[in-house]
Amino acid sequence: MKKAMVVSSAGLCIGYCLGYLLNESRKEKHVLRRSLKSVSRWIWCNSIDYYNALLLNPVPCSTADQDAVPCSTAYQDDSSSPKLPDGDDELIGETRHVSPHFLTKIESFSLLSEYGIEKYETRVFESGDYKWRLIIYPDGNESQDKGNHVSVYLAMADTSSLPVDWEIDAIFTIFLYNQISDKYLCYRVSFNETKFKWGFPKLISKKKLRDQSNGYLVHDNLVLGAEVFVCKRQQRVTESVTLHRPTKSPQKREWKIQGFSKLGNDPWFSEEFTIRSLDWKMRLYPNGYQSSKGRAMSMFLTCVSAKHFDAHTKVKVGFIVSVKGRSNSDARYNTENMTEWFTSSNRSWGQLEFIEHDELQGFIVDDCFTLEVNICVQLIVL
Repeated sequence: MKKAMVVSSAGLCIGYCLGYLLNESRKEKHVLRRSLKSVSRWIWCNSIDYYNALLLNPVPCSTADQDAVPCSTAYQDDSSSPKLPDGDDELIGETRHVSPHFLTKIESFSLLSEYGIEKYETRVFESGDYKWRLIIYPDGNESQDKGNHVSVYLAMADTSSLPVDWEIDAIFTIFLYNQISDKYLCYRVSFNETKFKWGFPKLISKKKLRDQSNGYLVHDNLVLGAEVFVCKRQQRVTESVTLHRPTKSPQKREWKIQGFSKLGNDPWFSEEFTIRSLDWKMRLYPNGYQSSKGRAMSMFLTCVSAKHFDAHTKVKVGFIVSVKGRSNSDARYNTENMTEWFTSSNRSWGQLEFIEHDELQGFIVDDCFTLEVNICVQLIVL
């Protein structure tokens, strides 16, 4: 707000100067033009800086001072920082007393430039189940401004084990230790990216760094640090739901039972058949199963494919099982239309008391009868 008021005041000053230019001599006009040019340049730099601060609105590094200037935004390695015309575009950070969980102390920092070491990568540290390191460019990482700033980036140390569509939500802070005040200047930023490297192309100017009174480079020793807080994100879940319209012709299969009186108590299975790309079979207990044993015949429909389903795959099916008479024109015994979900844990559905033995006798001819199942696959969830 203060900066906005100053800019507004400067604007009034320019208006006054313009009016004065209309009435003064050529020499005085020349002096005023030079002054006006300097004021305009100052307003341009500060108004752009103020606009960026409002637009980016980053998270402050410290909650201790609510009136402090917010931290600047970090940039990916393949992007460039915004430029102000001939102005000082250094980052503005905040201070704190607590040290980060990773620190690197570089003794004789200036020798990195003298030896032509353009980039230094720190040791690896872990945070949020990921491995990280700092990458330091002692003479900057921007070709157009080489040698005037120090660039510092946070990088993932190992991305080979990450899935193809990996993405990380995290908040990281770069620290610059002030060895005089025993405080840390910090720049915090949050990101949600698939890049492996983020950072500050212009963390601090070499001119400001070399001034020992600032406390960052004392006896040619520099201390940098980093903190990373990874926000745990839930694994992406996808589901495919396919609904099928009823077919014009019935999806049914017949199973002819021969020598029924000799089948005994063991279950009998039909041959497998395929409907809607799913494999099925019928399971018959001639003398009943569990509570119906000795009184009625038990009949179940089994989805053979369900043994390969994962925990979330399921199929909703409507089906009717019938006992056919001596010919197609004769009466038949039908179950009610059953609708069930077939899953890996529930692969079979049916009836314990499908038909009582006494009623079944009316459909048996020469110790044989025919079972028919009519299946309508309604819904498949993958």
